[in-house]
Amino acid sequence: MKNYFDVKGKNAIVTGASSGLGKQFALCLAEQGANVAIAARRVERLEELKGEIEAMGVRCVVLPCDVTDTAQIRRAAETAAAELGSIDILINNAAAGFATPAVDCDDETWEKTMQTNVNGVFFFCREVGRFMLKQGYGKIVNIGSFHCQVTMNGVPRSGYSTAKGAVLMMSKALAAEWAKSGITVNVLGPGYFASEMSAKVANEAYEAGIRNGVPMGRRGQPGELNGAMLFLASDASSYVTGQLLLVDGGWTIV
Repeated sequence: MKNYFDVKGKNAIVTGASSGLGKQFALCLAEQGANVAIAARRVERLEELKGEIEAMGVRCVVLPCDVTDTAQIRRAAETAAAELGSIDILINNAAAGFATPAVDCDDETWEKTMQTNVNGVFFFCREVGRFMLKQGYGKIVNIGSFHCQVTMNGVPRSGYSTAKGAVLMMSKALAAEWAKSGITVNVLGPGYFASEMSAKVANEAYEAGIRNGVPMGRRGQPGELNGAMLFLASDASSYVTGQLLLVDGGWTIV
């Protein structure tokens, strides 16, 4: 029986892999037989994750990388390609956010949010795209959010929502540019999943908003994004590009 979600033997980069969804994605790809290059700033956490990944019988490369630094991004892409032989999959997951009223948001916070969530995503696409264009194949999955389309009542999300909206349009533009080169570019849009980033802005109003806003009445659970990620990262989605796949418990349907 053919496995349409097969990524065995593929070579993947996962950014923001030191914790949260990035770590889950890296482990999922490794479990499915892909070799994984893991990128983040916290190298000690990456080294721990490398042990878990290699225990699954696949290769793992640690990529120390701050996604706000284009030189580090270029070096990470070059290292992954040299060590693994190709880059077939990019999971662009690194992100940052804030829940501060717009009038209280300082310039530095806004700039950091855009540098991480928009610039970092674009520049990783650019550098990895160079290799994918040469090999005539690539699956890019940019991690957006349901905030690509909507925001949240009662919680100020101006910066994060702006950035995620930009990721969606960026992905559409890249998808159109690279469509005839064997490269697909899509956006995976999680709803509310537990993560280090969401923990920084969580409070009772935030949690109540989730319970009341999500038809399922709960956050997403660990692993509930993996199937959608594998769909976009594998040849199961060979004729899908420039799309937003929402995994949000129904938030955007009501």
